[in-house]
Formats: sequence, structure tokens, C-alpha cells
Amino acid sequence: MRLIVVACEIFYRELCLAVAQSPNTVDLLFLPKGLHDVGAQRMSARLAEAVQSVDTSRYEAICLGYGLCNNGIIGLTARDIPLVIPRAHDCITLFLGSHQRYLEYFHANPGVYFQTPGWIERGEDLSQHGPDSIVRKMGVLDSYEEWVAKYGEENARYLLQQLGNLAKNYGKIAYIRTHTGCDAIFENIARRKAEERGWQFEVLDGDLRLIRALVDGQWNEQEFLIVPPGCRVAPSFDDQIIQLEMVNTPAVDV
Repeated sequence: MRLIVVACEIFYRELCLAVAQSPNTVDLLFLPKGLHDVGAQRMSARLAEAVQSVDTSRYEAICLGYGLCNNGIIGLTARDIPLVIPRAHDCITLFLGSHQRYLEYFHANPGVYFQTPGWIERGEDLSQHGPDSIVRKMGVLDSYEEWVAKYGEENARYLLQQLGNLAKNYGKIAYIRTHTGCDAIFENIARRKAEERGWQFEVLDGDLRLIRALVDGQWNEQEFLIVPPGCRVAPSFDDQIIQLEMVNTPAVDV
């Protein structure tokens, strides 16, 4: 089977490893990290552009290396060949190997910030918000001094009270070891970040099972949505996360 994977660049190392070991012929198209921060509409438009650029005569399916990601995949439409999408809220499910494992850890560890090789090497410090991100454009990540310069001291104090520092909601870094050959380097970087902030630090053993299944064509219905031509992706608002919708059905406003 010949496939193409359109994926976030944070999966670069993991997907390259999986593709090298796959029985299929798989091409990779990586998009910049942080699309989930620019808003659902702009992310969906960027993904649609990438999907539409694929020469569908060369492949049997287009696979997405994305989860729901703030509704950024909603509305994506399959043209001549199927789209295959993991049933995941975000990328952490793919790094941990299952939706259930991610939810169990997340609920048991509120305030955790996940780090992986791709998250570290494709971003700056703990901030994943690029210049086009919503929070960056709103000025949420600006310093108190920048708020004073923009809005005046009284308004700046109000913003500080209401928004504060986004990092205050976090108190732990969990590094996911993905076994791509350089984990020790990235683990040490993540550990230093935690120490600098006085946060807890934990190493989790990652599981590339879902990533391998994606490129190997092992698409069971419980973990992957196969979108046939003439259908698009819609939210399911349940444990399935995403579902099919006919193209001539009015799109869900997200």
C-alpha cells in the first residue's frame, strides 16, 4: 500500500522511525508546529490546503498525524481517496499509545506540561505560541510592563489580576520518552526546565503503537476514523471524538 501522511512536525522523529520499519511505502508531509494555536478556522484551512495539494493518483489514502487539536481538523473533506485520522483529542494520545492512558494520567496529574523530543526541538522554552497564535495576538503572553505601555497602569493591573501568568496553572513537566535514539538529550533539557521553575519532573515511557498502526495501515474502527470520498470530519461529542458527515450536510459551527 502507498500512503502519504500529513502531520505536525513534532512527530518528525517518531514518524520517520515508524515509516522506516513499515511494510508500506509512505511519504511524509510535515506542517509547522503550533497550528492548533491559530484558531480552528485557520488551522482547518491550512490542513485543507495541504490535503488538496496531494496528488491522489499516487496514493491509496491520506493519513493525518493530528488529533482533534482544538477542532482544527473539523470540516476536512476526503476527495478521491480516504482520509485516515486517529481518534485522539491531541498529540499526547499518539505519544502515549492510547486515549485511555492519556486521560487517566491527565486526570491524576492536573497542571502537567508534557514534553517530547519534537515539542522541545521545534519550539522555544515552554511557550508553544507563535506570532500568529490567538493568545500572542491578544497580548496574553506579554509582560506586565508591555501591558502598561499598551493599556495604561490601571488596565495592566486588571489584566494581571484576571489573566496572570499562564504558567501558574502548571506545576509539573512530564517528559515522554519515545525511544527515537536521543531521549537522554531531550530528557535532560526537560529536567532542567522543571528545576528552573521549581516544578516536579517525571519521565513517562512512550508508546508508538498508534503511530505505527497509522503508517502500517492497521486502522481499527475504535482508534481510527476512515473518511471515504464524499464525506468530511465532524465532532462526535462523545468517546469516539470524531465522526463522518456527508459533504452536502450543513457544517457544524465550531
